[in-house]
Amino acid sequence: MADLSKYRNIGIFAHVDAGKTTTTERILKLTGKIHKTGEVHDGESTTDFMEQEAERGITIQSAAVTCEWKGHRLNVIDTPGHVDFTVEVYRSLKVLDGGIGVFCGSGGVEPQSETNWRYANESEVARCIFVNKLDRMGADFYRVVDQVQNVLAANPLVMTLPIGIEDEFCGVVDVLEKKAYVWDETGLPENYEIQDVPADMVDKVEEYHEMLIETAVEQDDDLMEAYMEGEMPSLEQIKACIRKGTRDLAFFPTYCGSAFKNKGMQLVLDAVVDYLPAPTEVDPQPLTDKDTGEPTGEVATVDAEQPLKALAFKIMDDRFGALTFIRIYSGRMKKGDTVLNSATGKTERIGRMVEMQADERNELTEAQAGDIIAVVGMKNVQTGHTLCDPKHECTLEAMIFPEPVISIAVAPKDKGGNEKMGIAIGKMVAEDPSFQVETDEDSGETILKGMGELHLDIKVDILKRTYGVELVVGQPQVAYRETITQEVEDSYTHKKQSGGSGQFGKIDYRIKPGEPNSGYTFSSSVVGGNVPKEFWPAVEKGFKMMMDEGVLAGFPVLDVEVELFDGGFHAVDSSAIAFEIAAKGAFRQSIPKAGPQLLEPVMKVDVFTPEDNVGDVIGDLNRRRGMIKDQEAGATGVRIKGEVPLSEMFGYIGHLRTITSGRGQFSMEFSHYAPCPANVADAVIAAEKEKKAAK
Repeated sequence: MADLSKYRNIGIFAHVDAGKTTTTERILKLTGKIHKTGEVHDGESTTDFMEQEAERGITIQSAAVTCEWKGHRLNVIDTPGHVDFTVEVYRSLKVLDGGIGVFCGSGGVEPQSETNWRYANESEVARCIFVNKLDRMGADFYRVVDQVQNVLAANPLVMTLPIGIEDEFCGVVDVLEKKAYVWDETGLPENYEIQDVPADMVDKVEEYHEMLIETAVEQDDDLMEAYMEGEMPSLEQIKACIRKGTRDLAFFPTYCGSAFKNKGMQLVLDAVVDYLPAPTEVDPQPLTDKDTGEPTGEVATVDAEQPLKALAFKIMDDRFGALTFIRIYSGRMKKGDTVLNSATGKTERIGRMVEMQADERNELTEAQAGDIIAVVGMKNVQTGHTLCDPKHECTLEAMIFPEPVISIAVAPKDKGGNEKMGIAIGKMVAEDPSFQVETDEDSGETILKGMGELHLDIKVDILKRTYGVELVVGQPQVAYRETITQEVEDSYTHKKQSGGSGQFGKIDYRIKPGEPNSGYTFSSSVVGGNVPKEFWPAVEKGFKMMMDEGVLAGFPVLDVEVELFDGGFHAVDSSAIAFEIAAKGAFRQSIPKAGPQLLEPVMKVDVFTPEDNVGDVIGDLNRRRGMIKDQEAGATGVRIKGEVPLSEMFGYIGHLRTITSGRGQFSMEFSHYAPCPANVADAVIAAEKEKKAAK
């Protein structure tokens, strides 16, 4: 069995276009996994193997590859940077032990880098920083290091400094060992020489070397005392300190280079081996209670001798059939084993197990704790399910996915396409938990829901190309919600008497607005048994079922508190069903009296614009009912942060490019629900009524 201390499970994550996929390509080339590197801009990279990825030059789904460097086994996951696919980043971070955050040398810390960095902080993943594209116009390594400190509030530990910038960038200086690595003009990664530090950089390297040692020895009190007294720690001791500080997230070793030009990549790989944690060195995954989701206090220790505990973190459908990506936390998995899926309670047999090389496969007969592998042809496993030893049932901490905020109605162009579309969409929903589908019962339309326009665009494209389903696509729709604004105290009696036993249930209740984002909460303060305890759940259920459709325009109802405080029952005629019907009637009777109100999703918007266009962009956001929260000037333009209702943001990217002559960029993510202004609410309600009338 392999030595776990020689494993590194790492992810590469960053903003759109910072060079993650190119960095992954270079890692594969350096580790001898591929002989010719494919370029993203030619649509030939190894990990972007979907047609849509090659065409648009972006990564859509995370791809996993395995390679070796200096006797260590690296499992590398290349993740997408685009905000609409954040779910891919989130679920990859969940199963990784370390990461490389890539930043563009000229773009610096961009909006999406912040979101991904925040996810990595929440998942407590140790990471190195790689400042890429230092050969580009406007690249400035020192500015990016400042941004990491100020924008991300992180502590970068500078390990390499660039020699020359922009066109003259030719190599890097290793600050720790005070050596210069200089590449020649052939552009081959192996053609470099180790030289003395260039004369004009000696002072700077000395200054950063001192900062590096001082930060590192803080991790060890004895070394720090010795250092204060003038004793220099050895290279091994410093590396041990850096490793400890990286693992504890005290700082992030920061490297620089150009992945495209093959400069500086070896040092990043050395850092992965030297400083990022092995599977046994990170905090083990907590186990949770299957029903409540609360932690049980136990953990999945990374140890091949323990019973099996593994998490399915991604499902992918490709030409070989359905692949389930699995991270094994403890125990072993062998071909032919039977494992229990604790989410469904069913067992599955492990058929073919493969190690992934992007879209190629190497067959395996067994895998162990610390491995990331894929299993072919599992039937009922979904993202976030735990696979375990049937004799030792357990549940690993689940994944939480964001709710979709935008939807479109689709229908196949020809009648025969319905079944084909159904099968294809079923596979896509299994692959991507942030993509949901439902059928509108009244109109029979199929409604696709997702995280943004690009997300749904690509889903429609995949349906067309991969599955051959031509669609007619409707206008994008916003996921509105409803709530109430006033407290109402009311009473409702349900009684029905018609031969045989009757039905009777009387409830006295208060309905009032809840805290924002609290959803629906139910409480009962009935005393004296006027409504027997066994009927309380029926009342709760009755109200809950009605929350799916509000009284204004039929949207789900949010943030409502219901308190049952009195009522009446009949010894013979009362039943759970009678109280459930009473609760449903009560909802219809009282919600219209409680000041119902329409809520709309508000997005956190981050716009980047050249300085000349700031006024136009702000004016335009104000016209879209936006609230400007903050603006900060950068070296190449201004970032404007604000909150804007989603309904006003359709087609925004086209408009932004027009007013900024193609130089503006933006990203947005869901922030919260807020009340709609009356004129907007009236228009939405009228449109919904028209739709219903047309049906």
